[in-house]
Amino acid sequence: MGIQLPRWQYPVVCQIETGQLQYDNYEGRWGDPAELDRFLQGYAVEAAKQEARRQGYSVTEQPLADGSVRLTVQVGG
Repeated sequence: MGIQLPRWQYPVVCQIETGQLQYDNYEGRWGDPAELDRFLQGYAVEAAKQEARRQGYSVTEQPLADGSVRLTVQVGG
């Protein structure tokens, strides 16, 4: 699967079976590494939320000023 990140010249290729990513941003000249970081963070957040909900927990997401995300998982009661 290919993912075209904003302002990247070439897509990031995701090997679904192994979870590996392949890309060449030519040391930042063909794409800002921060865009890849945002993509990976978003993927991790969605995967964590999906797994928590699959197990029957509720999840809230709060974006923080520094760009990170706080997930709160309600486990019981």
